[in-house]
Amino acid sequence: MIKQLVSVGLMGWLMLGALAPVHAQRGNPVVQFEGQTIDEMIAAFMKEHRVPGMSLAIVQAPYIPRVVGYGVADVEKGLLASPRTLWNVGQLTQAYTAVAIMQLVEAGKLSVDDPIGKHLPQLPASWQAVTIRQLMGHVSGLPDYTKQPAFQPARAYKSDEIIALVKDTAPAFKPGTGVADSATDFFLLGLVIERASGTSYEAFVAKQQIEKLEMKHTLFASGLAGVKQEAVETTGMKHQKFLSERPYLDPTEVATGYTEKEGKLVPVPRNSQSAWYANGAIWASPENVSVWDIGLAGSLLMTKKEHRDFMMQPIKLNDGTAVPAQCGWRFTGHKGFMDIRGQVPGFSCYLSRFSDRADLVCVTLCANKDGVDLTELARRIAGAFKRDLGPPVAPKVMTCRESGYPVGTTADRLAAFLKAKGVEVVARIDHAAAAKKKGLELRPTEVLVFGNPAVGTPLMASRPSVALDLPLRVLVWQEPDGKVWVGYRDAADLTRQHGITDRTESVAAMRASLAAAVAHATAPY
Repeated sequence: MIKQLVSVGLMGWLMLGALAPVHAQRGNPVVQFEGQTIDEMIAAFMKEHRVPGMSLAIVQAPYIPRVVGYGVADVEKGLLASPRTLWNVGQLTQAYTAVAIMQLVEAGKLSVDDPIGKHLPQLPASWQAVTIRQLMGHVSGLPDYTKQPAFQPARAYKSDEIIALVKDTAPAFKPGTGVADSATDFFLLGLVIERASGTSYEAFVAKQQIEKLEMKHTLFASGLAGVKQEAVETTGMKHQKFLSERPYLDPTEVATGYTEKEGKLVPVPRNSQSAWYANGAIWASPENVSVWDIGLAGSLLMTKKEHRDFMMQPIKLNDGTAVPAQCGWRFTGHKGFMDIRGQVPGFSCYLSRFSDRADLVCVTLCANKDGVDLTELARRIAGAFKRDLGPPVAPKVMTCRESGYPVGTTADRLAAFLKAKGVEVVARIDHAAAAKKKGLELRPTEVLVFGNPAVGTPLMASRPSVALDLPLRVLVWQEPDGKVWVGYRDAADLTRQHGITDRTESVAAMRASLAAAVAHATAPY
C-alpha cells in the first residue's frame, strides 16, 4: 500500500515536482533559515515558551526526509519525545472529518447542500435547515459547546449531552452571514457521518483513512490503552523491558499534555474521545500526519479532483464575501498554501502545506503544552528548505505572520481586536495614501500605533529611553508578489535593547497581547 501511495496517489505531485525550478534546492543538505538551523530554532522556541516536548515532520513530496523528536513526552517519567510519539492533534481532526464527508459524497450517501435535519431529525428545530456545507465552513452560527462553562474536556459524553450544552444558546449569527470556529459544527458532521455510513465515526475514519494509508501511529483515544509504552521503574534501572521485549525497542509513547499555571507546568487529564469527537479526538505522530497529508494530494482518499478542490476553496458568505478558510484550513496569498491548527487542553499542533508545484513542502509540529502558537516557527522551518517559504524579513528584525486578507482588511481586524480589548489605537498611518498625495507610488502599507499605559508605564519607569519605542507599532504591508504580511518587534528584544531586566511580568503581558492581536488579525475564524 505504501508503494501505491508513492506510485499512484502522488503521481501528479511527482510530475509537477519534476518541473520545479532549480532554486527549490530539493536535496540540499544545508537547511537553515537566516543562519539558524532547524534544531536551533526549535531549541530556542521550546526554551522561550517552556515546551516540554515536541515532534517535527517535514514533507518534500513524496518523501518525508526529516522526522525528529525534541524534549520529553512525559516530564515526570522522563519519556523522550520521538518520531513515533502520539500527540492529541486537536482540531487537525476537522480535516480528517471533512475528508470523511467528501468520501460519503463520492459514495452518493449525502450532498454538501443537504440540510442536517435530513440526516439528524432529532436536532433542535432551529438547527434543521443548516447545511452540511455551512457546517464544514464554520458559517453555521451555532454556538461552540467547548466554550460553555459546563463543558469538561476529560469527561465522557453522550451525543445528546453535548447538544444539551448549547441547544438553548442563541446563535452567533444567521447561517451564511458570518464565520466563527465552532466545535459544534464538526461534532454534528461526525453524527452525519455515522448516520450516512451506518457505522461509528471512529470506524469509518479508521477504515477509509487510517487503514487505507497504513498509518500505524494514528488512532483514537479508545485505542490508547493498547499502546505498549515504556514501563518506567521507580527503583533501579528505569528502562529495561526493551532488553527482552521487541515492542519496547524504540517504543511508541503517548504524550502527556501540560498547561502552565503560576509559572509551573501542570499535567492535564487526558481529553476524552467523546468530548472532542469529530472535532479533536485523533492522536497521531507527526510522521503519520505527514503520510495523511501526502495522501490528500492524490486519489487515495478522494478519487475526484473537484472533491479535493472543495476543501481548498475559500468560503463564500451569502453576500458574496470570500473568507480565506475552509474545513478548518486557513489560506493566505502564497499560492497553494494552507495551514490548520490544533489546540486542546495539554496540546498544540500545527500542519502547513505548500502544495504548489514549485514548493511541495509541508511542516507538521506537535507539542505537549496548550496555548502554544506554532505558526511562525513552522514558517521559518519551511524557509530553511526554500527561502521564499519563510517570512520576508529576518526574525532578528521583526516577527512576521502572513495574512489571508488585504492590507486594509487586516489592519481593520487588528484595530477592532485592540478596541475590544480596551487598548487605545493612538494612530493609524496609511503610508501608501500619503505617498499618493505626493505623486509617488507605494504598495499598500499601514502602521497601527497603540498602547496600554498599564503595561507601558512600568517599563518607562524602569528605563525612560524605552519611551522612544512606545506606544507599540504593528506594520501591515503587501509584498511585490501580492502576499500580505503583518510584522512587529518582539517586546523582549525591545526591552533588552533598553536594558530593562526587572519588568518580566509587563514584558510577558506585552508579548502575549501583541501575539494575540496579530493572530486574530490574520485568522479566518
